Amino acid sequence: MKALSRKGMKTSVVVAMSGGVDSSVAAALLKERGYEVIGITMCFGLKEAGKKKPSCCGLEGIEDARRVAHKLGIKHYLLNFHRALEEKVISNFLEEYIAGRTPNPCVRCNQYLKFDRLLKKTRGLGAAYLATGHYARISSGRNYLLNKAKDTNKDQSYFLYRLNQEQLGHILFPLGNYTKKEVRKLARRFGLPVSEKLGSQEICFIPDDDYRGFLRKRLAQMKKTLKPGPILDTKGDILGEHKGIPFYTIGQRQGLGIARGYPIYIIRIDVKTNSIIVGKREEALCAGIIAGSLSFTGAPIKRPVVLRVKIRYNHSEVPSRIIPLDKERLKVIFSKPQFAACPGQAAVFYHRQRVVGGGVIEEAINYAKNN
Repeated sequence: MKALSRKGMKTSVVVAMSGGVDSSVAAALLKERGYEVIGITMCFGLKEAGKKKPSCCGLEGIEDARRVAHKLGIKHYLLNFHRALEEKVISNFLEEYIAGRTPNPCVRCNQYLKFDRLLKKTRGLGAAYLATGHYARISSGRNYLLNKAKDTNKDQSYFLYRLNQEQLGHILFPLGNYTKKEVRKLARRFGLPVSEKLGSQEICFIPDDDYRGFLRKRLAQMKKTLKPGPILDTKGDILGEHKGIPFYTIGQRQGLGIARGYPIYIIRIDVKTNSIIVGKREEALCAGIIAGSLSFTGAPIKRPVVLRVKIRYNHSEVPSRIIPLDKERLKVIFSKPQFAACPGQAAVFYHRQRVVGGGVIEEAINYAKNN
């Protein structure tokens, strides 16, 4: 990827600028390498009153992105993605929790907003590439490969598994070969006004990580009634009462209000009976999963294969046997039991450092019943 085109003109690249350190350094690095950089910030119309932590997508983020663009001497535009966020991310977020599943809004934001609508806008502007501050790497040979970042603690390839060959050919991840510590140093070297800004770890549309408060408010607006129901043990005995299915997730231990003399966890959610089933930690172990809504960075998996699988972002990969069931679904059998595989979360498949693809967990294969 050269900064100069064949005609000697600078290659243009759009950088998705959130106002954070990572995307700001990505823009600075690309300008330093000779690209014509255009900064674009996606505006989601998010209100920030009373927020205690920095947001990547609110008013503060927009203003910080503008200040960085001014410092770098690059063009900066604001695009309204409010409707797209509502339609593609927030609506799914609500629907999944109502259905007793645990959604992954960051995966959907990347799939439908950043690397679909924003990438199309990038191409419409005549830019060769879209760049973001993600920690991941793209390499090319016969095909484009999506790889883990140098900084294993910051690697974000898990959230990018739905990228395809067409998209990978027009995407740059300038931070892939840097650690977070090195990025901070670069921000200071470039004199960026956000060099000491704290990172945002929360979901952008949920103030201060209070997802239950967000659900309560949004479901009330939708005139959805949260119905309490029984908390049961595996024998069917009632141990307590839950406050509504959307407030709970598989593997959850806190907030159950039940004392048993030993730790108990949510092992199953039954939406049909509006009940939550709890048990000991070993009862939340699974031997494998069924995954659907498959996506691959290259050729799809068509026959049984052994790969490493990650069932949530902050989770160690485990060697697993992957068995295709049909074009839309496959079975994953773990080499050792895994804790709390949540329907709705992404299962991502790796071959060494490379992302092969992934899918959405539909159901867990209970370990106790299969052993």
